[in-house]
Amino acid sequence: MKNFFLQYKKLHIWLLSSLGAVLVLRLCRGNRALMNALAEHVTIPLRRGLGELCYRVDFSVMEVIYVLAVLLGLAYLVWSVIAVLRSKGRRGQRAYGAALGALCAGVTVCALFFFLWGLSFWTDSFQDQSGIYAQPVAPEDLRAVTSLFAERTARSAGGVPRDENGLFAVSWQEILADSPHVYDALEEEFPFLAFEDKGVKPMFFSRLMSRMDFTGFYCAYTGESNVNIDSPACLLPSTVTHELAHQRGIASEQECNFLAVLAATASENPAYVYSGWLMGYIYLSNALYSLDPDAYWAIRETLPETVQADLADNNAYWAQFRDSAAKKVSSKVYDSMLKAYGDERGIQSYGTVVDLLVAYYK
Repeated sequence: MKNFFLQYKKLHIWLLSSLGAVLVLRLCRGNRALMNALAEHVTIPLRRGLGELCYRVDFSVMEVIYVLAVLLGLAYLVWSVIAVLRSKGRRGQRAYGAALGALCAGVTVCALFFFLWGLSFWTDSFQDQSGIYAQPVAPEDLRAVTSLFAERTARSAGGVPRDENGLFAVSWQEILADSPHVYDALEEEFPFLAFEDKGVKPMFFSRLMSRMDFTGFYCAYTGESNVNIDSPACLLPSTVTHELAHQRGIASEQECNFLAVLAATASENPAYVYSGWLMGYIYLSNALYSLDPDAYWAIRETLPETVQADLADNNAYWAQFRDSAAKKVSSKVYDSMLKAYGDERGIQSYGTVVDLLVAYYK
């Protein structure tokens, strides 16, 4: 055994070091003070430093890294197969070394993600810092807040440009151009959210992201916020504000959705205002439908044709990807990741935004 370990000493040490780092972090996750200090003094400054570098270019560095990773992975696989086939009498050892190298690289990537982003799940949340907590929702409160959002959505719908079909017609370029300023008003209400935004980047592989059921993605490795520009633009502004919430160290998806609504509706940009109310209405109305379908339809019928058209267009777009294999795989992986960090509800945690919205607006 000793000789076997020494034969691949460097790879074994590499693997054990990466696994040890992850284990130490997981053992310390219950120490909130330590996690807060580590995030505040190490990981957040590191992510922001990476962002400073990556925002010097207009394209998504994240996408470039992912493409290179796929190409390098394929090249390593081909090289390893050839090396094993050429190693007469030592194929087993050669195959083990190749597999161990791939495992070390994979574990290191996971450990870095764990360090750069995963521990954010164990720091003070937005709810802890703001004192606004998700609470059980009374049916009458859900109906009232859903009605409020429907009214505000309808009111703001007339303030945005529309095409010949009555659909939201603000270009993604215009939406992204205003993204560095969209949190200005909300930062006055919640000073701990203060951050010098660099904006968000459009994803070149947006169509692929749609197949995977992603509207946006914050990359901890590069400190970039990236958004899908292929999906209907009516919800793009609120997607932008969601990803910019992640920039502020908010890990929880439901809290980021809540902040997306607050930031968008508090901005001075009509496109963001409308998108924020629309996003909030969608979450609230979906929850109301499961509780009281009659109340849902009564409120839905008050929406003007323009809002109805945007909702129908958004539903039609995402319906084409509903049964895609990529969506099923990515949803399963992302759900498992959320649960691994202690969020037992997984992807279902997105529904908690309703509790936060009702608690804030009722």
